Amino acid sequence: MPMNSEQQQQFFDALSERKTWMLDYLGQDRRKALFVPEDIHDAVYSYIMAGGKVLRPCVLYFACGAVGGDERLATPAAVAVELFHTWTLVHDDIMDRDPLRRGQPTVHEEFRRRALERPGYNESEAQHYGMSIGMMTGEVQHGWAVSLLSGLYDRSSDNAEVVLWLIQYLETEVLLALVGGQTLDIQYTKASIDTMSEEVVFDMLWRKTGALYQFAGMAGAMIGLNIANPKHPKVKAISDFTGGCGTAFQLQDDILGLIGDEATLGKPVGSDIREGKRTVILCHAFQKATCVEKQLMLDVVGNPEASDDKVQQVKQLMISLGGVAYARVLAEQRIATVMDNLDVLPVSPYKQYLINWAEYLIGRSF
Repeated sequence: MPMNSEQQQQFFDALSERKTWMLDYLGQDRRKALFVPEDIHDAVYSYIMAGGKVLRPCVLYFACGAVGGDERLATPAAVAVELFHTWTLVHDDIMDRDPLRRGQPTVHEEFRRRALERPGYNESEAQHYGMSIGMMTGEVQHGWAVSLLSGLYDRSSDNAEVVLWLIQYLETEVLLALVGGQTLDIQYTKASIDTMSEEVVFDMLWRKTGALYQFAGMAGAMIGLNIANPKHPKVKAISDFTGGCGTAFQLQDDILGLIGDEATLGKPVGSDIREGKRTVILCHAFQKATCVEKQLMLDVVGNPEASDDKVQQVKQLMISLGGVAYARVLAEQRIATVMDNLDVLPVSPYKQYLINWAEYLIGRSF
C-alpha cells in the first residue's frame, strides 16, 4: 500500500534528519584538512554537497534500528556507504562522458572548465586535467570511505570482527561486483540489441546497483546486532530485501532516464539512447518492434551523432511498444517479492521506514 501523506512526511523528515547527522559527522572529520590542493578539496565535496538522495546510508540506519541497534552509532558506516557510492559516480561520469550530475557540472567537466580559465591549457589539455582530477577524486573518496568504516571500532562496536568483516566484504565482493557491472554496461553498448536477454541485463543491474544496496542493509543489521554473521536470520532477511530493492531502484532510474523531467533529474533525458545503454525497456521494446522500427533503433541507439528528432522517435517507440510499462511492472514485482523478508522484524518505526523506503524507490521522480 502506498504511503499516505502523513507517512510520506514522516519518511522525508527521517531522510532529512539522517542526512544532517551525516553532514555534521563529515564536517567534524579531521581528514578534511588533508584534502589539498584546493581543486581536490572542492572536487571531493562537490557531489556530497549537491543534494543527493542518501538512500543507501539511510537504509543502513533503518536496518540498524530495525534490529534494535542505536542507529546514531552507525553514522561512520552510513557516511562510508555514501562516499563509496559517490566515488563510483565520479568515475562513471568520466566513462559515460556525462557533463551534468544533479544539475551541476560533473567533476571532470567542472575542472575542464576551470583549467581553460588558467594559463597554459588548451582544450585537449583541459580535458585531460578534468579527467585526471575526476580519477584522483574517486580514489580519495574510496580511501576515505574505508577509513571511516574502520572508525566504527572506536565509535559503535567493541567487536573488531564486525568492522573487519564489513571492510573485507566491501572491498572484495561489493567492489568487484560494481566494477564488473560497470564493465558489462560499457561492453553491452556495443553488443547487438537482439542478442541481449532480460536475464543478462538484470545480472548487470544487480552488480551495478543491487550489490551496494545489499551491503548497506547487511551492514546496518550487523552493526545493530554487533555480530559478523551474514547468515543470521535478520541480517540475511534485511540484506536480501535491500539487494532486491536495489535492482528495482535501477529499473526506476532507467524509466526516469527516458521519460523523467530534465530539470528535476539534473541531467539530459534520453542520453541513455545516444550512449547505447542496454536496458530492460529497450530490450522489451525491440522484441515487440516491426522490422522497420527495429532498424530505426539499430541506427539511433548508441549513435552519439543521432539527431534530436531521431532520438525522440526512438524514445516514443520504447514507450508505445510497452517498454516503460513493462519495466514499471517488473520494479513493482521485485519490491513485492522481497517485502516478505521483513516479516522476521518486530513492528517498529524503523520497519515502517524500510517499507516506505522500498515504496519510494519505485515511486520517485528523481
